Amino acid sequence: MYQQLLYEVDDPIAIITLHRPERLNALTERMEGEIRHAVARAEADPAAVAIVLTGAGRGFCAGADLKRLQDIGAGRLAAEGSELRAEPGDPTMPASFRGPWAWLLSVRKPIVAAINGPCAGLGFAVALFADVRFASDRATFTTAFSRRGLIAEWGLGWTLPRLVGTAHALELLWSARVFDAAEADRIGLLNRVLPHDELLPFVRDWARDLADNCSPTSLAVMKRQVYTSLERELGPSLEEAIRLMQESFRRPDFREGVASFVEKRPPKFPRVPPTT
Repeated sequence: MYQQLLYEVDDPIAIITLHRPERLNALTERMEGEIRHAVARAEADPAAVAIVLTGAGRGFCAGADLKRLQDIGAGRLAAEGSELRAEPGDPTMPASFRGPWAWLLSVRKPIVAAINGPCAGLGFAVALFADVRFASDRATFTTAFSRRGLIAEWGLGWTLPRLVGTAHALELLWSARVFDAAEADRIGLLNRVLPHDELLPFVRDWARDLADNCSPTSLAVMKRQVYTSLERELGPSLEEAIRLMQESFRRPDFREGVASFVEKRPPKFPRVPPTT
């Protein structure tokens, strides 16, 4: 089914590995379609509590494939991989969270970027649409766009300043310089930096802790709360939180969470949250 990525489910995670290592996993139209399809597949799989995006070989993603950029510059637009149709994510989310790559924010499960090496351009933008980012100490980053005569593409003008602040965001966008994982961690771009060989084992353990101890329904509701609140004032966000809290009191997950705490045992939450 997939030509440019690897897909595996190792309970409790689905791992989507970009697989063009000879091109540092540069994105093609085909790969984008495959990613969308694979994420939809993982979202529907009860064995996957979290979805991991990572890269094969020594890189995470070098950005858009050079040939693709040349084709765009010449006015040639490809439709490769169009046979892979999928609509991952919550269709009731605001339209702004259903656009190109922003749809990752609407997926009902945690999306983890396991950044194993160079992460540039469009690859950088995709990583910022993940919910959390763990990186190898060998990872490097660059926005790249200003050095190609481009602008803050693919939502970077929205995501980057929210993560690192406006001054850091503008400096990284303007200079398009390469910076390392230690700096990315210092300015708030990453959740954690790990020794290279410990990256995926750590991510697996992190996902396993979610699966063992947390309600998937709660995870999905919280994700939606956080992102939709970014576009709201405090009052409406609080009102929604109160309504959602009252709804959670009526769910079986709440009763199980309390019972497991009182009985001093691991909770047994259903894996797949409601889709409506």
